[in-house]
Amino acid sequence: MQLQKPTLVPPSRGFSHNEFSTRLERIQSAMHKRKLGALWLTTEADIQYCTGFLTQFWQSPTRPWYVVVPLVGKPIAVIPEIGVSCMRGEWISDIRSWSSPHAHDDGVSLITETLREVRVDAIAQCGNEFGAIGINKGRETHMRLPLNDFDQISEGLFGPSHTSNFPHASNFVDATAVMRDVRLVKSEAEIDKIRFVATCVSNVFARLLDFVHVGMRDDEIFRAFKVECLNAGVDDVAYLVGAAAADGYDDIISPPSGRVLAPGDVLILDTGAKYDGYFCDFDRNFGFGAVHESVHAAYRAVWRATEAGLDAARPGNTCADIFRAMDTVLQAAGALGDSVGRYGHGLGIQLTEPPSHTDWDTTVLVPGMVITLEPGMVFAPGRMMVHEENLVIRENGPELLSIRAAPQLPVA
Repeated sequence: MQLQKPTLVPPSRGFSHNEFSTRLERIQSAMHKRKLGALWLTTEADIQYCTGFLTQFWQSPTRPWYVVVPLVGKPIAVIPEIGVSCMRGEWISDIRSWSSPHAHDDGVSLITETLREVRVDAIAQCGNEFGAIGINKGRETHMRLPLNDFDQISEGLFGPSHTSNFPHASNFVDATAVMRDVRLVKSEAEIDKIRFVATCVSNVFARLLDFVHVGMRDDEIFRAFKVECLNAGVDDVAYLVGAAAADGYDDIISPPSGRVLAPGDVLILDTGAKYDGYFCDFDRNFGFGAVHESVHAAYRAVWRATEAGLDAARPGNTCADIFRAMDTVLQAAGALGDSVGRYGHGLGIQLTEPPSHTDWDTTVLVPGMVITLEPGMVFAPGRMMVHEENLVIRENGPELLSIRAAPQLPVA
């Protein structure tokens, strides 16, 4: 295992045009192999990846946003007018816009025209077999537009539907693997951003017992943690969950309840902070006062499981190999179960990305993949322990992006 590279110098924001050109070349190569005349992107992560379009305006569901990737040439943005200036600041030059929200035609005719144009060009250049348009249909994806609009666009492109549940399925094909496979391997510029935000948060976790103490309400703890992370250099603490309870917790996804931290409590905070559009995602556990020995034993077990996961996180192994390595340790430690459902996942523009560390995910690890290791165990009825680290797969083994947690439970 390689040691983490220490740095607190913020990476440059944005990406070079060469970075986007490389991404586009990989996407279009995958499109050509699958005979796709166009790739229709509708979600924040995919559009950000292809264009650099970074905005919190995605929080509003009012307007749809589209990017069309042609078989040849740069992506075409089809977006509401309110986003043109922001999009123009990146590498995209062909921006087609409409006034949105619109009562009767909220971009439907414009995206239909654009898809038709790109599809016709692909057919003219490569033949009729390149008439399909790729969309997301698979696991961990969605289409971010009204279904009524999708129906209109389908009919505008391919004529009236003859199916009742998913119109024109033979013309809109599943292209989930195109973006998934390309985004799976990160560039060094992407890794730098994840490393920076993970280091910022690691340093906050390292001094958490300086600003969290018995008698604080959990909402005060959450607020203080977010402030410390922002002061450390992150852009946003977009995700923060956790729990505190006597001798262990039974829930790791809830917001604060106002509960007061008491002696004997175990606290977990799990955070996804962001820098320049990229996430870290890891947690830390803390004890307060006299904590039952079963808690210490469970903490040591998940720490050792993480070590096993790090040993297995090498090119050529699979996510299932990582799962089995960690699960072997947890079972030997007497795990009663795992309510999380997996032992980690991919990481990048999204808090969680494919793949998943499960016994059924045979995704092969390759250098440049950024993943989390997140072993968890139920160690007593109604009590669980979860631990998480962030890392990147390298040729000779994993490089930690988060600073490794202590091997023993920190106790105040």
